[in-house]
Amino acid sequence: MRQFQREIGFEDSPLALLYDRYAPIILMYIARYISSREDADDLLLDVFVAALENQVWLTWSEGEQLAWLRRIAYNKAIDYYRRNARHPSVALEQIIVTHFSDDERSPEQVALRNEAHAVLRAHLSNLSGLQQEIVRLRFGHGLRTKEIAQRLNKSDEVIRVTLSRALNLLRKLYRRQEGV
Repeated sequence: MRQFQREIGFEDSPLALLYDRYAPIILMYIARYISSREDADDLLLDVFVAALENQVWLTWSEGEQLAWLRRIAYNKAIDYYRRNARHPSVALEQIIVTHFSDDERSPEQVALRNEAHAVLRAHLSNLSGLQQEIVRLRFGHGLRTKEIAQRLNKSDEVIRVTLSRALNLLRKLYRRQEGV
């Protein structure tokens, strides 16, 4: 900022003096409300842009200037929170880390899972209708054999035997596939 002020002859302007005097104080004030250093720096600049646009502070005492700048900083912080509440943002780095750290969601894992599901559906189609229904109710809906028996109007023993035979047939089909 100092280099820029020298280049454009802004070094001794009232705004430059105001900035030099109060920028560290206002930045610490903003940092109490805003955790991101970049956002706090942006709000600090917004405060001094407001001071540039409305130069009522020129005739005020140092205490009045500081109080006015703090009020502007407070209002800018409130605007910042309102804006973020309406339009929340997440850092791109955080999205990348979160998204790709979950191996289950990686494209390769999704493709493998889809392939495994297709194989399972093909093997399930080799079961009888009753076996398919029992497997679906047991593993798809998480029902116990007694609950399945009540739904299908069968005895618990019939459901257990049918489920066991269905699972044995599925194991046999998977082993046969692995051997091929």
